[in-house]
Amino acid sequence: MLAIFDTEGVLIDGEFLPELAKIVGKEEEIWEITKKGINGEIEWEKGLIDRINELRGVSYEDCVKVADNMQIMNGAKETFNELRQLGFKTITVSGGPDILIDRIKEELQIDYAFSNRLIFEEKKLQGVEINVGSDKTIPIRNTLDMMNKQKDEIVITVDGANDIKLFDLAGLRISFNGTEVIKEKSDSAVEKKDLREIIPIIKEKFSLE
Repeated sequence: MLAIFDTEGVLIDGEFLPELAKIVGKEEEIWEITKKGINGEIEWEKGLIDRINELRGVSYEDCVKVADNMQIMNGAKETFNELRQLGFKTITVSGGPDILIDRIKEELQIDYAFSNRLIFEEKKLQGVEINVGSDKTIPIRNTLDMMNKQKDEIVITVDGANDIKLFDLAGLRISFNGTEVIKEKSDSAVEKKDLREIIPIIKEKFSLE
């Protein structure tokens, strides 16, 4: 069995770029673009590039500080511990930055993590290498092929419109405080910021004790 998660808003209580934007006083502008991307109002890749361009010049140290200070979602550690005990492998696939996602992978002991790489020159943010775009199935396809999991063995937990194509992979689709389009296409919806809420849903679906 396999559990796939988005990171920001699901495993992390917040969004990295709006937090980083506070340092340079551009939080409002960055949130505006972020919300449009989450809601599917603009092409996700364009939104990411626009946000990075707004934040060019921010120091590497500030980026690391923001990544290190972001709070793990309530109940995330307990949820991943239980998923391991139930025999699940885990993946997180995120449009967020490697410096954040790598930290979460280690803290939650996630099996596989996919993210975008921030580009720094002379320790200043200059751009982004997009490995995870609007179709989040693309970067994880080889891993899924290697794992040889069937659709009815996979659960997806996400929150934004840019996650929607992941739902095609799953036998169980969970909205975690998701946007309207995610809730409409999900099998179950959690409206509480506590990741442990997904465990009873998973246990019922897979007939686990």
